[in-house]
Formats: sequence, C-alpha cells, structure tokens
Amino acid sequence: MTYELFARQIELDTTRIAEPRHTIREQLAEYENGRRRQFELTFDFTDGFTGDVHRELRTIAYGDTRTYGQIAERLGTAPIAVGQACARNPIPVVIPCHRVVGTDSLGGYIYPGLKEKLLNFEQANTRETDIATSTGDTTHERF
Repeated sequence: MTYELFARQIELDTTRIAEPRHTIREQLAEYENGRRRQFELTFDFTDGFTGDVHRELRTIAYGDTRTYGQIAERLGTAPIAVGQACARNPIPVVIPCHRVVGTDSLGGYIYPGLKEKLLNFEQANTRETDIATSTGDTTHERF
C-alpha cells in the first residue's frame, strides 16, 4: 500500500497487518495530525532475528530514540545487524525504525529526509503535551 505521509510517498507491506487498509490509513492520518502516538494494529512479524529487532522497535516510545548500539546490546548482537534489520522493515513508521539513531548521526532511513522530519514532529508533539500537562491545560494534549 502506498501512503502519503508529510508529502512523501511511503510503501507499507499491508499483508503483514491484520486490519483492513482503511483502518491503517485512518491510523496513519491520526499519527500525521498528532492525534496518535501508537498504532493499534495486529502484526505478523518476520521470524528470527529481524522479527526480534522489529518487536524491540515497538517498545521505543513516541518522541524518544534509541541508538543502534542500545538495541544491539539488548538483543546481544552488533549495531550493524540492527541497522540491516531496520532496513528490512516492511511497515516503516508503524514499526518505528525512524526512532533508531546512530551515536553521532541520525543514521540511515529508507526515505531520505523523512527520518529527521518524523523525529522532530514527534518531539515537538511530546513537548507540547508536557507543557500542557505541567500547566494543567489538557485541552491541547495529543494522543
């Protein structure tokens, strides 16, 4: 399935998601509008190491990042192997490989320029919610 996210065409292998395409599109639109932080979709993860990496990526919170090295340490492997598994992500954004960064750079991403945009977007929405919550103004929370 092709979906336009932040003016970029992205490809998602929807055969790995149990829900119908219209549900996937709705959740992507909610994400793009700042109203969704986590996708509520049922996945068929790849078996083996790549699936282990993809499951680990799903634990990275919205607006947060982990390094390739941190993921590698948790899984007992090398950072380059984590990067290779991220590159094989069949459903980018939904499985948030954009939240994995290098120790001194953003690292690679299938859609050049989109990784930084996604990270900035999530971090801005997280800060907005934190400010609203700390002032007691919950009318601007985004979930």
